[in-house]
Amino acid sequence: MVRRGHQERHRGERSGWLRAAVLGADDGLVSTASLMLGVAASSASRAAVVTAGLAGLVAGATSMAAGEFVSVSSQKDVEQQDLSVEAAELMADPAAELDELTGIYVQRGLNPRLAREVAVEFSRADPLAAHARDELGQSPTTAARPVQAAVASAASFAGGAVLPLIAMLAGSGTARIVLLVVVAVVGLGFLGGLGAALGGANRRRAAVRVVLGGSIAMAVTALVGALVGTAIG
Repeated sequence: MVRRGHQERHRGERSGWLRAAVLGADDGLVSTASLMLGVAASSASRAAVVTAGLAGLVAGATSMAAGEFVSVSSQKDVEQQDLSVEAAELMADPAAELDELTGIYVQRGLNPRLAREVAVEFSRADPLAAHARDELGQSPTTAARPVQAAVASAASFAGGAVLPLIAMLAGSGTARIVLLVVVAVVGLGFLGGLGAALGGANRRRAAVRVVLGGSIAMAVTALVGALVGTAIG
């Protein structure tokens, strides 16, 4: 008996866009804040720091989008190629493919007779879909979506990168550098916790990990900027 109203919450279907969005926002925040801190540490003017941050936002968002599109497109090409090969094999020897599907179900624990019945039923409805799911491991929820991944990466990168820019514009004097660092650290903690919450992981551990990594990146970049500014000046 199946209970009505029972709902299961699985997060596997979020893996594609979640990975791209969290990575993009984190990268946008860390790289832009680090870039701006590095330029600021070299004793550059406020205009130069803001210009560097804006340039980093635009360059990073477009780069992330292009890279994600190319990467996920390659994954989609592989998936489509596997489906084409499977479709050709189904047309050439459907009996052998039915035996193969039966064997897969036997390996998963069904007795041979039941496995055969299941394979026949699935093959009668949509043999290619059955092989894609059970032989190739493909499903609509995990299918590669290049455009979606590219848009998510660009938008999330820009969303993360805009935070240090706002902090720099809102503050005045040396306070704006402090505000930039605070905004970056808080933003990193939020992103780490959000990503963990959506993925069902430990939020505190993820937040600490992201904050530590981002803080190290900002500190190193600021140190380099200070050293270069001193050497040139």
